[in-house]
Formats: sequence, C-alpha cells, structure tokens
Amino acid sequence: MRKYIINSFFLVSVIAVIYSCQNQETIDLQNYMSNGKSVYVAKCQNCHGENGEGLGQLAPPLTDTVFLKTNKNRLACIIKNGANETFVINGKEYKEKMPAFPELADIDVAQVMVYITNSFGNKQGFVDYKQVSTQLQNCK
Repeated sequence: MRKYIINSFFLVSVIAVIYSCQNQETIDLQNYMSNGKSVYVAKCQNCHGENGEGLGQLAPPLTDTVFLKTNKNRLACIIKNGANETFVINGKEYKEKMPAFPELADIDVAQVMVYITNSFGNKQGFVDYKQVSTQLQNCK
C-alpha cells in the first residue's frame, strides 16, 4: 500500500511539473483549438467537411496551407463577413458565395481561425483575439 501511495504521489508530481512547464501561448493555443473546433463543427463543417476536405465545387478544402498562409490576414474578415469572390485553391476555382457569420464574437473568429490554421495538415501557430479584432476593424 505504501508503495502505491508513493508511486501515485510521484506520478501526480511529474504531471504537475509537465503542466507547469507549458508557456501561456501553448495553453492558449490548446484552449483556442478546443473552442475553435466547437465553432467549426457548428458553423463550418457542413460545407468544409469533418476533415477540411471541402464539398466538391461548392466549398473549398481547408487543407491548402499555401492559400491559408497567403490569406491569413484576410481569414477573419472572410469568416465573419463571408465572401462573394472566386477562390483558386489547388488549381481549382470555387465560385460559390461563402455565408457570413456576423453573430460570431471576435474571440469565436479567432478560435476557429486557430483551429483551421492548425488542423487538416496546417501548422500556422497562434493568433490572439486582439489581432483578430484589429483585422475585423479593417475589413473592406
């Protein structure tokens, strides 16, 4: 019994040390990813797919890291305000209008952006909601 208590205490100590070693950005990234996935499932998944594969000619895939990197500063505006333009992704044209989601708060937009840009083969790091708020204020 004593050995069990000592091993349990050791295990809890190791977990505590590992968790405390994470920096705030890593913790924020994990929180944004979790919350962003919820927003994605509720608002984006019907068109863009469970794995970001898109929907034929109607909705583009979210697996093209080049498009996402090139347009990272526009993503917040596209998510919040929708888009009525042609996108070329992986050499294919997508002409369908993307609906707007004006009900999303800036934090929701930031979290779904972090989820999209760090899922489906993408690894673009963290974007704070303050950056997204600034981007949304400058939407054209």
